Amino acid sequence: MKKTKFLLLATCVGSLFLHDAITRSVAAQPKRVAAKGAKQGVQSKKDSADTMTSGRSTRSAQAESIVVLGAGAARETQSLSHLALQEVAPGTSPLKTLSRLPGVMFTSSDPLGSYEWSQQIIIRGFDQSRLGFTMDGIPLGNLAYGNDNGLSIGRALQTENNGTATLVQGAGAVGVAASNDLGGALEFTSIDPSEKFGVDVAGTVGSYGTWRTFARVNSGTMKGGGRLYVSYDYQDANKWKGDGIQQQQQANAKFVQPLGDKVKLTLFGDYSQRAENDYQDLSKQLIATKGYNVDNITDNYGLAKQIATAYQNGTPFPAGIANQDQSYYNSAGLRQDVLGYSKLDFHITDRLKGFATVYGHTNTGEGIYATPYTPTPAALGGSPISVRTTEYDIHREGFIGSLSYDIGHHTIEGGFWFEDNNFEQARRFYPLSIDKYTGSSVHWFRGNAFETQWQSAFNTKTYQFHIQDTWQITPALKFNYGFKSLVVDNHGRQLEGNIQGVPTANPYASGAIVSANGFLPQLAANYRINSHNEIFGDFARNMAAFDNSTTGATSPFAMTSAAYAAAKNTLHPEMSYSEEVGYRFHNRHIQASVTGYYIEFEDRLASITPVSSGTNVQGYPSILTNVGGVTARGIDTAFNYRFAGDWSIYASYAYNDSVYNDNLTTGGVPYGTKGKSVVAMPHNLANVELAYDDGTIWGNVGMQYQGRRTYTYTNDQWVKPNDIFNLNLGYRFHAHNWVLNGLDAQINVTNLFDKRYVATVGSTGFAVSDPTGSLQTLQAGAPRMVFFTLRKHFF
Repeated sequence: MKKTKFLLLATCVGSLFLHDAITRSVAAQPKRVAAKGAKQGVQSKKDSADTMTSGRSTRSAQAESIVVLGAGAARETQSLSHLALQEVAPGTSPLKTLSRLPGVMFTSSDPLGSYEWSQQIIIRGFDQSRLGFTMDGIPLGNLAYGNDNGLSIGRALQTENNGTATLVQGAGAVGVAASNDLGGALEFTSIDPSEKFGVDVAGTVGSYGTWRTFARVNSGTMKGGGRLYVSYDYQDANKWKGDGIQQQQQANAKFVQPLGDKVKLTLFGDYSQRAENDYQDLSKQLIATKGYNVDNITDNYGLAKQIATAYQNGTPFPAGIANQDQSYYNSAGLRQDVLGYSKLDFHITDRLKGFATVYGHTNTGEGIYATPYTPTPAALGGSPISVRTTEYDIHREGFIGSLSYDIGHHTIEGGFWFEDNNFEQARRFYPLSIDKYTGSSVHWFRGNAFETQWQSAFNTKTYQFHIQDTWQITPALKFNYGFKSLVVDNHGRQLEGNIQGVPTANPYASGAIVSANGFLPQLAANYRINSHNEIFGDFARNMAAFDNSTTGATSPFAMTSAAYAAAKNTLHPEMSYSEEVGYRFHNRHIQASVTGYYIEFEDRLASITPVSSGTNVQGYPSILTNVGGVTARGIDTAFNYRFAGDWSIYASYAYNDSVYNDNLTTGGVPYGTKGKSVVAMPHNLANVELAYDDGTIWGNVGMQYQGRRTYTYTNDQWVKPNDIFNLNLGYRFHAHNWVLNGLDAQINVTNLFDKRYVATVGSTGFAVSDPTGSLQTLQAGAPRMVFFTLRKHFF
């Protein structure tokens, strides 16, 4: 890992001499067409090595589709091309762009979808904690805000360096490196260095002080055949309400070196540093009485102190303030990541091939907020407010390997994944002055805490083996079958706390627990009726390992020692059983698919309060337990039609009915949750996009619709549906002079009609019920914003 850090830091320093960035070449931008005969939903391999002179395609206009609907795949599979990920505003999270695919519900309260506290992605009723995410095959973990085993795709890879992104809605393939993929997998890729030398620069300015610069240098093919790029970006934006910033700098480097005719070495490094001020979580009651613009009061330290003092003394709150949680003084998130991998691809013979990858990742992070609940000691400043942090440190290393062998009509493939992850977590409090507090001071990592409420150390070892066979029974019929074995060994160790130098006991649990299942099968088939029509079906059984942290939603170590001892022997990992059947049509102009699915989600984990006769069991407030199952039924449809030479239309619609199978008892009170809808997942999702691209002028306008969503398990509260329009326009210059050659301009407008709506639900968690609508767990959607980008490629 030291070598990885050195490489990435060198990348950052070297790239600081550059200014801006581009992701596509000007000369020959591809038009939108329907893909024909794409295998497993993945486009031509040229989408990496041969598409990037500057990041823009140099292929013919007939070679790249915005959306590929997985022709030939035995599962529901869709891919978004590199081009699709570049047409949105630079810095936009690929997760947001993927939400145009059927069945994908993504929300965020910022326009680019990169603000991690509010990021929420749900597919067929499964949230991100139960989905698999990889980048170039490297596991990204469960994408929780306080992630204990990975990082978000936006911190792992610069958006300009994204290649094809592939979604498998039902269940990721058995070889996907994820220990939690109950409901599907999203597999991201990075582009390869180009074969020709080039420098790409770009600059973006936009609403609310947004600016972003990016630069990438491609070496071209060097002596010995190697190719390299290094890239750097810096992004800064004000919050669209309240006071604060969203800021990130990031560097990538990738090197590809052939080692003879049969072996290829790939090295990749990423460095990311992110700081973001939070938006205040809202309630339905707050929105109804004060509107969507309620936020932290970072510009009014005096009022923040009055609120904290009133709460601590039991006196009335200042006028217009309902309680101590209505508006915090400030809150923020800090993340610093280093990620790297080394991969060998090899063809031993014409029939035998494989790869071996080693990777490493380190992360330092803090979740921060100025809390009115714990005052600063008088000797340290005396403010009625202190800064509370939840601190994270990840150190993980892993290996992924695979071999495949072609024999007759069979392709037999097997592989192994191992990861060793050390994760540390702590809850600490830091002092504030009574006189003045600068809000921007939340943007650095702290020292000298006056209280460590708790601190913990965890180790997770993951072992996954898989084997599968793809049998081409006839030219028209293909059958894929295999299984994986998964063992996740969790160890948790609680350390002493400390209050102003005095050691304190840690109430949380220490111990060990194993998630294991030796046989998780998958069966899938594809039958090609003719050159344009095919049907497919599949079945998969999956397991999700327990979380391993003090704050994880499904972590046994988030319980007290007594609760853990009582629950340990009865806990089971969550399981899912997925079935789907579908139909696809594809020709030169049309892609269409329809898929129906049925899912049984078993042994769902939740924390409950087990109260008997009004007394907490053993005096402890919550216990993790299996609370029953979820049944999901639904349909995904997608349609992509190039109806004229330069025009195309894309539409998708998904219906999902996910319901709880059991009633819930918590706090000694039974609740009728059986048959109720799953939180956060709407029944209806739809996308429509009209696009034009003649090689010089391009543009698209799209609408995304999300049906109403609930944030309570009893469904006594819902948020209204929303339909949000976005507009993207661009112009590519084709002049022969050096100023305009390689230049293009782009305008992106998010939330075109300036709708006010609730974006994320459940940002602070979900409740059994919320009869007064006062639970602050909603995030407001961003208003209309406009971004302008200039890109230049220097040949």
